[in-house]
Amino acid sequence: MSDEFNTIASVGEGYYTEKRSKFLAFAHHAENVEQVRALVAAYRKKYYDARHVCYAYMIGPGRTEFRAVDDGEPSSTAGKPILGQINSRELTDVLVVVVRYYGGVNLGTGGLIVAYREAAADALNHAQTVVRQVEEIVTYTFAYPMMNDVMRVVKEMNPRIVSQSYDNTCKICLSIRCSEAEQLRQRLAKLSFE
Repeated sequence: MSDEFNTIASVGEGYYTEKRSKFLAFAHHAENVEQVRALVAAYRKKYYDARHVCYAYMIGPGRTEFRAVDDGEPSSTAGKPILGQINSRELTDVLVVVVRYYGGVNLGTGGLIVAYREAAADALNHAQTVVRQVEEIVTYTFAYPMMNDVMRVVKEMNPRIVSQSYDNTCKICLSIRCSEAEQLRQRLAKLSFE
């Protein structure tokens, strides 16, 4: 597995209209199911008069947690096309919500698939895509006299310091990209034997 993944950094908004039906689309960065639920609930409340609030999400660097919801539309005509747009861009930690206002004319399954796909694509096109790193936490406990050596390794490898405490026994938690975590562990472990 790579230690990088693509996600979005900004909220993207999209729009599509077909036979007087309006499709409002919103793309959000979401790192867990709780965030997804809160965002979907907010859209259901804001657009309480809409016929359908369909959505899809992909979560996790391994892109293993996902869901597509049709919200009353015929099976696989809304959620799957939205998820397809997320997948085609190889994004993760992303939620796309598409709100439909019914225009009085049925679009048919083909028309619905196109409408939801295009609305989701428009929202994702208006969101800034960024590359993030999958990080791992490395915790190291050491005696205070080793401080300079530990900080030299930290300076050279440049991990992000998550937390640190200094007393008789010192403890530091570092976050570093997965591909470099083992090297950091080995360099810190080596300090204990010098």
